[in-house]
Amino acid sequence: MDAFPAPSSPRRLRVVDLETTGRSFSDGGVVEVGWQDVVLEGDDGWMLSGPPASMLINPGQRISPETSAIHHIVDEDVAEAPLWHLAAPKILRPEGPIRLAALAAHRATFEQRWCFTALTRGTPWICTYKCALRLWPDAPTHSNQGLRYWRRPEGLDRRLGLPAHRAGPDAYVTAHHLRDMLMLAGLEQLIAWSAEPALLPRVPFGANRGRCWRDLDEAALEKIIAGQSGNDIDLVFSARMERDRRSGAGPAPPAQPVLML
Repeated sequence: MDAFPAPSSPRRLRVVDLETTGRSFSDGGVVEVGWQDVVLEGDDGWMLSGPPASMLINPGQRISPETSAIHHIVDEDVAEAPLWHLAAPKILRPEGPIRLAALAAHRATFEQRWCFTALTRGTPWICTYKCALRLWPDAPTHSNQGLRYWRRPEGLDRRLGLPAHRAGPDAYVTAHHLRDMLMLAGLEQLIAWSAEPALLPRVPFGANRGRCWRDLDEAALEKIIAGQSGNDIDLVFSARMERDRRSGAGPAPPAQPVLML
C-alpha cells in the first residue's frame, strides 16, 4: 500500500453505511448503500463535501420481514436495482482529484463483512464507534444516533439525517462524528484505534457490569483476562489495557475532551 500523503495534501475519507437483509455475506445481502465524503483541502480543516448519497441494491434474495421492519425496504423497491458486486467498486474506490485515504463506518466490522478487501483494495478503515469510546468515554451511549443527540454536532441538518436506519442519512450523521474526531485525534490515530479491539469505558456485563475499570480489584481484573467471564475480545482487551496502565506499561485512559461548538 502506498504511504499516506503529507498532512498538507488534500485527502478524502468516505463514510459508508449499509442496510442489509441478514447479518453476514453468507446469510444476507446488501439492500442499500449510503455514503458521505469528508475532505481536507486547503486551510479550512476537515469538512463534509456535498450532500449524502445512496443507492438501492438488489440483494439477490428475499428481504426478510425482520430487516424490512428496521429500514422499511421491501422486495419491490430493489427489483430493478443493481447487484452489490456491480455497484460496490465505484462507491468504495471513488475516482477524483483527491485521493481516498480511508473508508469509515460506525461499527465498521459490520460493513466490512460486505466491503471486503477485494472490493476496497486494502483501503484502511476508521470505526467511529471504537474511536468514540476513546474520545468520549463518558457518553451515555455510543450508538450513532445516541451520539448525535448527545453531542449535537455543529452543522448537522436534521432533515438530511432522517429517517434513521436508512443508508444515506446514517452515513451523513456518522460523517459529522468523524469530522469532529479528526479535530481531536488526527487521521492516523483514528486508523490505529480502529485496528484494535474496542476499548470499553466500563465493564459491559457480568458481576461487575457498569463499573469503571479503575474500580475493579486485581482479582476481578485477572479473572476477566483469563477468560473466566467469557472470551469477548473487547472485554479482555479492555481489562488488559487497565492492567498495563496500573503497571505503567500502557497509556493513561483518555480524558474527556471538550469540543467547543
